[in-house]
Amino acid sequence: MSAKKETVTVPTPHGSAGTKRQNAESGFKAPARLRKSMQLVLVDMINLNLVGKQAHWNIVGPNFRDLHLNLDEVVDIARDATDVIAERMRAMHAVPDGRAAVVASQSAIDEFPEGEILTHDAIELVVKAIDTTVATIRDVHDAVDEDDPTSADILHEYIDKLEQQSWFIGAELRTPTESKN
Repeated sequence: MSAKKETVTVPTPHGSAGTKRQNAESGFKAPARLRKSMQLVLVDMINLNLVGKQAHWNIVGPNFRDLHLNLDEVVDIARDATDVIAERMRAMHAVPDGRAAVVASQSAIDEFPEGEILTHDAIELVVKAIDTTVATIRDVHDAVDEDDPTSADILHEYIDKLEQQSWFIGAELRTPTESKN
């Protein structure tokens, strides 16, 4: 018996909401553009975490163990980023939204296929998911830096870590370039 798939409605509001200061709260309050930018990065990081685990659980084939372990590194980076970014948003009086329907509707990352997947196919898909996440960060970076250099510094850290992972994982499919001395 197959389960009936229901249409998911994205809850409202969904992401980039602000809060009012209460009691002793003061400090920086993120403008709407900054809240939206950080929300976009947050949902891609949440989705990257999910893609990494889906691949981790279902890869088969050549170099399984190395990729299996490397995917844990990607997941750790993405999971750490979700917490750091969401807490930064809260510190700026923004409300992060990581609900499944919101992530599904806002993430720029393509859906990862179900079932077992050959390691080499997974490498291409995971690298694409990492690169898409980095592209989101780079797309919002200048506006974030203009609105809040502290948040931009956080984004710099994750660009560095994710681009390194993209290189590590993607190198599995590379062949040496002929050098002409």
